[in-house]
Amino acid sequence: MKKGRLIAFFLTVLLIGTGLGILTKPAAENISLGLDLQGGFEVLYEVHPAKKGDKINKDVLVSTVEALNRRANVLGVSEPNIQIEGNNRIRVQLAGVHNQNRAREILSTQAQLSFRDTNDRELLNGADLVENGAKQAFKPDTNEPIVTIKLKDADKFGEVTKKVLDMKPNNQLVIWLDYKKGDSYQRESKKADHKYISAPNVSQVLNTSDVMIEGNFTVQEAKDMANILNAGALPVKLVEKYSTSVGAQFGEQALHDTVFAGIVGIAIIFLFMLFYYRLPGFIAIVTLSVYIYITLQIFDWMNAVLTLPGIAALILGVGMAVDANIITYERIKEEIKLGKSVRSAFRSGNRRSFATIFDANITTIIAGIVLFIFGTSSVRGFAIMLILSILTSFITAVFLSRFLLGLLVESRWLDRKKGWFGVRKKDILDISKTNEHTEPPTRFDKWDFVSKRKWFFAFSGILLAAGLVVLLMFRLNLGIDFSSGSRIEVQSDHKLSTEQLEKDFEQVGLAPDSILLSGEKDNHGVARFVGVPNQKKIAEVKDYFKDKYGSEPNVSTVSPTVGKELARNALYAVIVASIGIILYVSIRFEYKMAIAAIASLLYDAFFIIAVFSLTRLEVDITFIAAVLTIIGYSINDTIVTFDRIREHVKKRKPKNFSDLSHIVNLSLQQTFTRSINTVLTVVIVVIALLIFGAASITNFSVALLVGLLSGVYSSLYIAAQIWLVWKGREFKKPKQKPEEV
Repeated sequence: MKKGRLIAFFLTVLLIGTGLGILTKPAAENISLGLDLQGGFEVLYEVHPAKKGDKINKDVLVSTVEALNRRANVLGVSEPNIQIEGNNRIRVQLAGVHNQNRAREILSTQAQLSFRDTNDRELLNGADLVENGAKQAFKPDTNEPIVTIKLKDADKFGEVTKKVLDMKPNNQLVIWLDYKKGDSYQRESKKADHKYISAPNVSQVLNTSDVMIEGNFTVQEAKDMANILNAGALPVKLVEKYSTSVGAQFGEQALHDTVFAGIVGIAIIFLFMLFYYRLPGFIAIVTLSVYIYITLQIFDWMNAVLTLPGIAALILGVGMAVDANIITYERIKEEIKLGKSVRSAFRSGNRRSFATIFDANITTIIAGIVLFIFGTSSVRGFAIMLILSILTSFITAVFLSRFLLGLLVESRWLDRKKGWFGVRKKDILDISKTNEHTEPPTRFDKWDFVSKRKWFFAFSGILLAAGLVVLLMFRLNLGIDFSSGSRIEVQSDHKLSTEQLEKDFEQVGLAPDSILLSGEKDNHGVARFVGVPNQKKIAEVKDYFKDKYGSEPNVSTVSPTVGKELARNALYAVIVASIGIILYVSIRFEYKMAIAAIASLLYDAFFIIAVFSLTRLEVDITFIAAVLTIIGYSINDTIVTFDRIREHVKKRKPKNFSDLSHIVNLSLQQTFTRSINTVLTVVIVVIALLIFGAASITNFSVALLVGLLSGVYSSLYIAAQIWLVWKGREFKKPKQKPEEV
């Protein structure tokens, strides 16, 4: 026994364990949380010219972003995320904002200050102000909060006050913020809540550069106005096209629930791997722990923002990372069953599993890249985490796992401990009685996967027809991401009722299109509305529910334009992902396998859609993320099967359809354990997310669960069987009827 390798193994594991214990928590705490985990809001603005004749170009967009950044600094947001999208859109994400109504107002206010007479003729504007000359102050005689500004030209202000004085008795100097064409002092002066800031009487000519603005301000309002004026006027007009806001309580609860769900799911996976694979299972636990740490650390180095879907991707990644371990360990077990030594089985199993793992991961990465290209901000966070998880798991599950297991194997300590790999003694063959065509025994040797293929084709066809009928009858329950409109989530400490929420919305002048209750105590209500309420109405809704239930509601709005774009991008994403997978599988395998694989993937996607149509679950943008994840994951399962089929075809060189069907059946028998164990580990995580995770990813988790179960079926009874029938046509039909197997 080479004791040095054995000592190196234990020291390496000890070092890894110590490092993870010290470094994982700081890495996790340094990651910036998205607005769905700490509260905040996101808004997509469409940029319009402020004045007729102005043009929107890149320079204008850049200067607008700079102005918005200055305003975000006024709000005290440490890491605002403000990005230009396309030719005329800007997306703003502000996480951790305590007063979202105030933030929304500060961002969207153009801050075009103007001084006008009572006939609405402009006398002075923002160009006459000294830069950074606005301050919050107090009126000397009444101590009321005011705003003071400094003008560039005192004589010009004197001329203005003279003009106004000459207009007696209409000698008011009307101060406007964001005056719009059509606004009228005469009309507004009759309202209690007028649009202009103030309209002081001019009783004398004032040759001064210091001007005081009164407006019945609170201290905070005066500070905000001074800060906005100092930040500078926006060079454009911003129109909201999409927005979503998350209350701080919602974010904290979502973070707590989803992290807890992840801990439960990952713990069960660890126990399963230890129980089923014994010693290799322990090594898988070590490498998976390293995978989690490295993923979090790289995410921190990237300065990426962790969102709720991102956490879900990290947790799902653990289930997917196990796949590489399972593929390798099942291969090693097969070699041990053939009577090979532990060292020989280890080397052969690693060599034969590498290409399978590589191909399976590449196809999932293709789906992740497509998600990133076509997805919105939260879905992009999911895509980044998914791609990062796959790359990290490939390094840890393949290289680190092999390194650690290799130390033990090469030490010769395991030479007589084949049972430590989860192999029963009775399943190990005598190597002297085996040859290159001998196949290791499996628990499914008596299962015939191909003889009843016509029955399964018929069954699949019936399910497709039923799904199509369901879809035509019920259609999809499209969320506002695709149908446009508004969505308001309300949370309470006590039980809610539909009737009560209807009355609540009536109080704020809104009529819900539908209300759904969820949560263990029906304390979570979701209302949907046709149309998009204005900024003032959203502020009113937030204040009302926060005062009544102690928790600020989540409000999401999507304009019809953006809704159509999201739907179009979702369709493009599925098409592009499918084409990418077809091309890759065609290059690595053959086009017939690629087409068969896509047929099974489209079946999975359609099955998920049909289930959502039947159950009336809401289809939102995360649903598309789930479908594309399943597309990537299902092809992963199919590729493992096709890889084994390809291997047997090369070795056995089938001469007729009977030989080919035997190869397909044998391949399915040998990979079935891997298929079940892999999907089981991911299903464990998904069920944990369903039971313990945040309510906002429930539909996402349901779509994954349905897709995972459908994916196993389609890999076995659609992809492999379609390829068998198609490939079998290459052989000449024998004169006598072949025996069906």
